[in-house]
Amino acid sequence: MSALGWNVVDAKEVRARKGKGYQKHMVVFGNDDLVVNGKDGDTVMPRILMTNSHDGKNAFSFQAGLYRLVCSNGLVIADAEFASMKIRHMGYDLNELSAVIAEIVEKLPLTVECMNKLKAKKLSQEEKEKFALEAIGLRFDTKGKKFEIAEILEPTRREDYGDDMWSVYNVIQEKIIHGLFEYGVGAKSRKARKIKNFQQDTKLNQDLYELALSYAA
Repeated sequence: MSALGWNVVDAKEVRARKGKGYQKHMVVFGNDDLVVNGKDGDTVMPRILMTNSHDGKNAFSFQAGLYRLVCSNGLVIADAEFASMKIRHMGYDLNELSAVIAEIVEKLPLTVECMNKLKAKKLSQEEKEKFALEAIGLRFDTKGKKFEIAEILEPTRREDYGDDMWSVYNVIQEKIIHGLFEYGVGAKSRKARKIKNFQQDTKLNQDLYELALSYAA
């Protein structure tokens, strides 16, 4: 990956009771030469997420992602054009890897196109609340729980204020992934937990991205 201009910027692994040291893990790669500078000052950097396991039971799996500088959020691209690409764990060579990475990079302009669609889509207050509820439902079974939607829609930084889908999506994504809200169960109030399992994080990010794009369609 380094030979292709992509260097490690993060690494995570699942917790394992059995087979410790051989569990599934994710390595995140970044390329300093690839930066998306929005006209509104929002800087986003493409990422390549590789999942793998030491024991060879899983193929290398590659996905495209976005890293938003303003809030350090890793946003997984879930568009159909960015289907996960795989390489067999044993016997691969640099040419095979290069072809996979080139295919991901070739499709990066779609990243900008999708992001611009989300920025161009303006939401009413009713639409923002509907999106927030649907987003919460991707993580929680909402039955019997009470959520303060206004709290979840409240930006944590001034750069995220706005009625466009991109701004609303980023606010909610950060709140849900990092557990930055409370919810009620009966008469009790509980704080949402931060998601630490990278597989759950990736799946939720994919679902959130697909949901956001459905509003911008």
